[in-house]
Amino acid sequence: MTQNPRISIIIPVLNEENCIGAVLEFLVKNSTPANIEEIIVVDGGSSDATVAIASRLGVQVVRSSKGRAKQMNIGSKLARGNTLYFLHVDTLPPKNFDETILNAVRIGNAAGCFRMKFDSSSRFLAFFAWFTKLNFKVCRGGDQSLYITKTLFQKTGGFNEDYLVYEDNEFTDRLYNLTDFKILPRHVITSARRYEERGEVALQFHFGMIHLKNYLGAGPEELYEYYKRKITI
Repeated sequence: MTQNPRISIIIPVLNEENCIGAVLEFLVKNSTPANIEEIIVVDGGSSDATVAIASRLGVQVVRSSKGRAKQMNIGSKLARGNTLYFLHVDTLPPKNFDETILNAVRIGNAAGCFRMKFDSSSRFLAFFAWFTKLNFKVCRGGDQSLYITKTLFQKTGGFNEDYLVYEDNEFTDRLYNLTDFKILPRHVITSARRYEERGEVALQFHFGMIHLKNYLGAGPEELYEYYKRKITI
């Protein structure tokens, strides 16, 4: 049980000037200041106005080389809070998300995530989002966000920086072997923009193939090569 937990929110970004302002303002409006130790935006080398917008909104901005695993590890090392909350820039957590997370930590749930919905009316996407309520490794993904006590995070050794894609899944796979992973009974809302750009069926197929390749033993380089060939626009 963690006494008096406070949250450090860590957001990795790269050229996200269209999203960063909205998520930062949302976090402030939908949480209690006493629960939030800090918000850390870790920039992977943006060439747009991402850093300027984040700095103007008063959060801590950290420079990093590109790579979400590396960016999140850097953020975690700087974090002062005893609970870390990793959030994608295009995902909005539920109102009072901080209370939900801290209540889970207080009763001994050291790591977990929210369920997920897309900001889309697509029945296809809603079908796949439904599976995020299930507590199985294959149902996890970075868009669901992730909370973890700093003590447990340090025990894991952090994100594996060899993974340029699939880093969230690789990390939660290891977490399932270390703790009872908690699925919080509320939803984050994540952007469907990648599906709209790439095509819902095609993108979901390719994500499924990456899961399958990982299950069959593919390493980080093979997963990244597939991602570059099939998903990157």
